[in-house]
Amino acid sequence: MKKKSHFLRGLVHGIPIALGYLSVSFGFGIRAVNGGLSVLQATLISLLNLTSAGQLAGIDIIAANGTLIEMALVQLTINIRYSLMALSLSQKLDASFSAPHRLLVSYGITDEIFGVAASQKEPLKPSYFYGLMLMAVSGWVLGTFLGAAAGELLPAAVTNALGILMYGMFIAIIIPPARKERGILVAVLIAASLSILCAKLLPMISGGFAVIICAVLAAVAAALIFPRPEEEA
Repeated sequence: MKKKSHFLRGLVHGIPIALGYLSVSFGFGIRAVNGGLSVLQATLISLLNLTSAGQLAGIDIIAANGTLIEMALVQLTINIRYSLMALSLSQKLDASFSAPHRLLVSYGITDEIFGVAASQKEPLKPSYFYGLMLMAVSGWVLGTFLGAAAGELLPAAVTNALGILMYGMFIAIIIPPARKERGILVAVLIAASLSILCAKLLPMISGGFAVIICAVLAAVAAALIFPRPEEEA
């Protein structure tokens, strides 16, 4: 199969991701503008970062005048899963994936792109991944731009209602695996409970550090309560 064919196949596979990203990032654009960012700043964040939960936490830290250390730790905690996804995908890459290709592709590894790429049966070509990334990233950035632009024009009541779109995405991501595995459900409930406690009892803790504390404690608790059995050789 020619490079052009691989690229076009990636574009086609990226259409559903782009459509989903378009609606979700619309909510992020509104939240970013409500947090004091301009349309250009919100759009550049989506273009240069490409991490939904990380971006949402990031604009909350910016709005609260958080520190750079807080921002770095929050992004590390939220986005470290992408490193694991990259390691997994490295086993499916074609021999033509040179180091420069790997560095460029690492920019576009998201949960959805990983899921589509990992489901492919044949080795992944660089051109396929570029097509997949181009379509998905375009949807994410375009949705952010439209949401940010709308956030500057629509009434506050409307933008506040549309701002919950990203939370709807997070709920949609959590529910399916939580229904299958009790450990995930427990981790979600612990994290949510700790987040409420931090907000009510420890208001002096910034939102960024609260995210770190809740995420780490919930993960540790779930690992202790529901340990993974060791696989037999």
